[in-house]
Amino acid sequence: MALPDCETLALEREGRILRLTLNRPEVRNAMNRQMIGELDAVITALADETDISVVVLRGAGGHFCAGGDLRDMSSQNEESDPDATLRNFNRKFGGMLMAIEALPQIIVAVVEGTVRGGGMGIVAVSDVALTTADVTFAMPEVTLGLPPAQIAPFVTRRIGLTQARRLTLTGERVDADTACAMGFVHEVVADTAALEARLEKLLRQIRRTAPGAVGGTKPLVLGTGVTPLPELLDQAAGVFADCVQSAEGREGLAAFAEKRSPSWVDE
Repeated sequence: MALPDCETLALEREGRILRLTLNRPEVRNAMNRQMIGELDAVITALADETDISVVVLRGAGGHFCAGGDLRDMSSQNEESDPDATLRNFNRKFGGMLMAIEALPQIIVAVVEGTVRGGGMGIVAVSDVALTTADVTFAMPEVTLGLPPAQIAPFVTRRIGLTQARRLTLTGERVDADTACAMGFVHEVVADTAALEARLEKLLRQIRRTAPGAVGGTKPLVLGTGVTPLPELLDQAAGVFADCVQSAEGREGLAAFAEKRSPSWVDE
């Protein structure tokens, strides 16, 4: 797979793993238009990629993401049609979050330091989120006179209506243990060393998963509560039949019968 050239992202391929790092450490990886455009290009490239089964998302310099770059956002007020520019920019971010969530790969967010605003949106669309105990989480947009417009629906789906109302309407900062209790992140570990060890353990488990089966499972999980149940179960039956008859499914069943690892496991 050919990945696009990026200036605000660092990309590192390791077999079936893509490590994607937000790389503007001088501003705690705040997202400007360039970064969002580059993220969008990488996501588009990944959408039909079968040789990568997991994307590890993290931030450079000890911070995940400070949200949107407010200087970049303010500069859009000076353009010829600021209303259209701001609407399009904001909506593009929401589309990017939808695209990340829909990727067939497993998305692992590795969270350190600062997580604010748009960074919360990225964590909200990850499949697994790991964090260190010293991280704090907040959606401070309302304290700046702004709504967390594109982020709010994803965070609400992640943690439920009552908790989302608390975070989005007050801008309150919560610690890692509270974020975990809400279900926003899945695990809290003591420090960076423990975070790296937990990530590697998780990646060893993910290497055992079949890419096609993962790609077929995600839409069924995400469709729960959105797609009518009979329709979703029909979709699930079709995915199941396709997987059983696929080369991947035949290999998995043969490996089970022969008591060996399937071919996709790179132990």
